[in-house]
Amino acid sequence: MTNINKNEMLALFGGNKTIQRPFKRYNPIGEEEVNAAKQVVESGVLSQFLGVWHEDFYGGPKVREFEQACASYFGVKHAITVNSATSGLIAAVGAIGIEPGDEVIVSPWTMCASATAILHWNAIPVFADIDPETFNLDPVSVEANITPYTKAIMAVDIFGHSADMDVLMEIAAKHGLKVISDAAQAPGALYGNRYAGTLAHVGSYSLNYHKHIHTGEGGVLVTDDDDICERLQLIRNHAEAVVGGKGVASLSNMIGYNFRLGEIECAIGIEQLKKLKTLVASRQNSAARLSAGLEGLKGLRTPVVRPSCTHAYYIYPLVLDVDGLGVSRDRIWEALVAEGVEGLSPSYVNLHMLPMFQKKIAYGSGGFPWTSEICRRNVDYRHGICPVAEELQEKSYLGFAMCLNDLSDPDVDLIIEGFRKVWHQMESLK
Repeated sequence: MTNINKNEMLALFGGNKTIQRPFKRYNPIGEEEVNAAKQVVESGVLSQFLGVWHEDFYGGPKVREFEQACASYFGVKHAITVNSATSGLIAAVGAIGIEPGDEVIVSPWTMCASATAILHWNAIPVFADIDPETFNLDPVSVEANITPYTKAIMAVDIFGHSADMDVLMEIAAKHGLKVISDAAQAPGALYGNRYAGTLAHVGSYSLNYHKHIHTGEGGVLVTDDDDICERLQLIRNHAEAVVGGKGVASLSNMIGYNFRLGEIECAIGIEQLKKLKTLVASRQNSAARLSAGLEGLKGLRTPVVRPSCTHAYYIYPLVLDVDGLGVSRDRIWEALVAEGVEGLSPSYVNLHMLPMFQKKIAYGSGGFPWTSEICRRNVDYRHGICPVAEELQEKSYLGFAMCLNDLSDPDVDLIIEGFRKVWHQMESLK
């Protein structure tokens, strides 16, 4: 009888798992945040916002301190806190003056809030394709999708790598468009000598619990434009009740909300912001180790970082040459998971393929806004409009969630070992 080496056999077929222990979960909250939150609780002032024109319209001391710290850190004139990055995007679309029926170009390869924030104002999302290396908006596709009704571009810095902002801003200037930077996953990433999210008319970061730094839920908007800043603050905090007392003349999109972030969250955010450089550097070190360890594996492309950019690695994106390997992406993913590699996803998303866009049903059941008079053309959401994004979603993308665990060098080495074992036994997966 042939002896079977269970260490070499894939765990999928009964062999020993490469990774036998769970990794430490990522938790950037420490004693500093606990003490900061405790001080706020003991003060009794958990929020100080008033939804009328008053000194406290701008919130309490920790809100203002955190906003000042963010503005200084990211090198912008204004920072505005909100209770989520989704709220921030809604406020941003309203603040740049979008009208019902206006078209906003956005990536299909992003979290759904990037597109629904556009729909929120009865504007029309138009999906442009993505670059196959950075997975951000392809400027060529953006320009091809501009129509007389286009009013803005929402550039998403997906996974932690900035979009090609110089080119996108040039396109926007050429056509008289505004640009929103959805940098939810990219705080701390650099584009040249500036932070991702700061090169657009308005940028947005997420403070959601599974991001690099977090306050549980929350977001931060950044802008150098005084008018946009004021409109963001108004939309955040019951604009319609404030504009009269504040003397605001332009009432466009002055429908306000309670998008306010509380004192506890901002106190935590102040301490978290101090850690951002270190936490991003840790992910970058793990990613560099992964890329070096996976080098040379046939049919596997590790992340591409463009010149003059850095990557924050919210996700470590991989691309498979499944035709060359002769094995499907899902089969490879299954084998890697069996080896104990946590945090792998065999797909991301194509927003234009969601039921909302395929059936064009959002507000009510009658197809509004697409079937209404405000929508001035038949916007195409059919399969095939974003071939790069679709091929990645359906066939070749494999993502590793870097912010899921607090990875040590030995942890990363085990992940590399798991990948190499699967690649060594690739024939057995066919």
